Amino acid sequence: MNLQMNKINAIAFYKMAYEGNPRAAVEKYVGDEYIQHNPDVEDGKEGFISYFERMQEEYPDKSIEFVRSIAESDLVALHTHQTWPGNEEYITMDFFRFDENGKICEHWDAIQQIPEKVVHENGVF
Repeated sequence: MNLQMNKINAIAFYKMAYEGNPRAAVEKYVGDEYIQHNPDVEDGKEGFISYFERMQEEYPDKSIEFVRSIAESDLVALHTHQTWPGNEEYITMDFFRFDENGKICEHWDAIQQIPEKVVHENGVF
């Protein structure tokens, strides 16, 4: 496994889909299967494409910043800062599993809204 290439490809895949071209992202970066664990996104490639096409239509001005990427074995973790219309800001953690051909084949994620008040000085990133 090429860990650095997997990190680059996970970021490129997510950025391309998030910015409005999920079909091209799937064609370029996803393998034969795509297993989805997000409860709001249908399983498979078409479920992913459908979800991100809808998000682009409903929220064209959303933005994403990739804060960290970590790769180990066949997994890549992405820590992101997302801003949605109305200045709603979110922290996400996405995990992608790569197949033996270096293609994405599975996804998990967790998301939380950035709180207005934090009880420490460390920030959320």
